Amino acid sequence: MKRTLIITGIIAGVIILIMIVSSRIGSKKETASAYTEVKRGPFEITVTNSGELLAEKSVNIMGPDIVQQQQNNRGGQRGGGGMHFQNFKIQDIVPEGTVVKVGDYIAQLDRTEYDNSLKTALESLNTLKANLEMAILDTAVTLTNLRDAIKNQAIGVEEAGITLQQSKFEPPATIRQAEINLDKQQRALEQKIKNYELRKARALTNIRNSRRHYAEGQELANTLQTFLSQFTIKAPSPGMVIYKEEFNGTKRKTGSQVNPFDRVIATLPDLTSMISTTYVSEIEVNKVKPGQKVTMTIDALPGKTWTGTVTTIANIGEQLGNSESKMFEVMIKLDGINTELRPAMTTYNKIIISEFADVVYIPTECVHTGSDGINFVYKKNKTRQIVVLGEMNEKNIIVKQGLEAGTSLYLIAPEETSRFKLVGKDLIAGVE
Repeated sequence: MKRTLIITGIIAGVIILIMIVSSRIGSKKETASAYTEVKRGPFEITVTNSGELLAEKSVNIMGPDIVQQQQNNRGGQRGGGGMHFQNFKIQDIVPEGTVVKVGDYIAQLDRTEYDNSLKTALESLNTLKANLEMAILDTAVTLTNLRDAIKNQAIGVEEAGITLQQSKFEPPATIRQAEINLDKQQRALEQKIKNYELRKARALTNIRNSRRHYAEGQELANTLQTFLSQFTIKAPSPGMVIYKEEFNGTKRKTGSQVNPFDRVIATLPDLTSMISTTYVSEIEVNKVKPGQKVTMTIDALPGKTWTGTVTTIANIGEQLGNSESKMFEVMIKLDGINTELRPAMTTYNKIIISEFADVVYIPTECVHTGSDGINFVYKKNKTRQIVVLGEMNEKNIIVKQGLEAGTSLYLIAPEETSRFKLVGKDLIAGVE
């Protein structure tokens, strides 16, 4: 029994010893983590926010221009028939993000409705062609018969003239009858000639009308064929296919309807010139100026950094869904050509407002303010040091006077701060 008690006591002592050691180690770690050192070196004042990549320039991939086709066919129903204002359906389109060259296939639009129009136009064209050929043939036959009649009548005139000449020795009545017959034959010839001219003019007019109708039908057929060739969409320039975004945020894809007054099927951004759009709050926007340098990282390409320049700042703020304050759009142009970048990639932009080559700075958490408005820090040597501060960024603040690099400070206010001696009272004038 005694032996058991001894063993139990030993075990309890070991446990207590372990707890004491662990407590001290934890206390040391906690103490170590509560301090920081004053640093010296380069310092940046920045405005940071996320953004999105866009191509500075892009080419629209367009569908057929029905409006222009209608304007080109204002010559009448026969020239403009079959061209109706209606939506186009995207039957097929390459996947978004496809890299294409000039002339590469992009999309196919549904051409069923206009195929029917073309079929009707071609059938009508065949009829108009037959009508023209028939008019030409009828004219040729009719005018040939009329010319033969004129020739025959001219012979009749000639015979009547001979008869009159031979009757000069005949009685006056016979001579008079021959004169009347000649006059009758001449008037008949003149009538046939006039009739020929009228029939010829009428026939030529019919032929011209038939030719015009045929030409209009041919123009319509050609227009429809050219128009339908535009239903197979080809790349107008090299680039990456980006689907067209609708006003409601959806994108045009297979099955989407394309309005004839908004014919954009997709866009081809110029990947050699990229910009990042970001938003800056109304509190910070006055700090941002065109020409300021920007460093940028991209979520999709970790470990890499890009540079750019602020180009434009919006004059009017917007109320974004995730912010209570007004936000102003800022455009940043990236330096150089970046073949890895793609539109819609998320960026993290750091706009450099100002830079300092060599200053003393500390974390903003170290700074405390007394009831008199004087700033101070708690030093590890148990003093409260008054400091003269300068500009600050998101994490740190410049110390103009009161601290030297390497000095250890409390990150948070220590316990029993009343025991810390106040030093640096001579700096109060500088603070004020």
